[in-house]
Amino acid sequence: MKKSFLFPHRYKLTGWFIFIPFSIIGIYATLIDGITPNWLKFTFFAIAGGNEYFSLVQTDMANTIIATFVIAGGLLVAFSKEKTEDEYIAELRLSSLQWAVFINYLLLLLCCMFIYNMPFFTVMIYNMFTTLLIFIVRFNYLLSANRQSSRNEK
Repeated sequence: MKKSFLFPHRYKLTGWFIFIPFSIIGIYATLIDGITPNWLKFTFFAIAGGNEYFSLVQTDMANTIIATFVIAGGLLVAFSKEKTEDEYIAELRLSSLQWAVFINYLLLLLCCMFIYNMPFFTVMIYNMFTTLLIFIVRFNYLLSANRQSSRNEK
């Protein structure tokens, strides 16, 4: 049997508690600018672009913190084992992941053709999270549909 690299089932609930609030905060933060308190603004020695590759950059850490927690929570939700992890669940997981990657790149292709300049940069920010989000939605939908159909058979 193949070894799968999944988190234990107990991490799924923790992932939901991290993923949902930080996703809401992240959407709010992109819609409303200037919500960052001063204590989240830091100066770093980092890659800043332009003529200088490395320089001191003052940046807002709120976006970094929010993105980190959205990704961590999403990974815990998406890649935690189910209570009963069998070959059928593994097949659903694989097909959902393939479907999510395909849909994500189809959306990205459409955005490349029709969105330009700064709005495209915003699309790319959201694009970092869409594969994971589409996978979570599709996988959980298929799981609930499967559970519903097995209840109806009884």
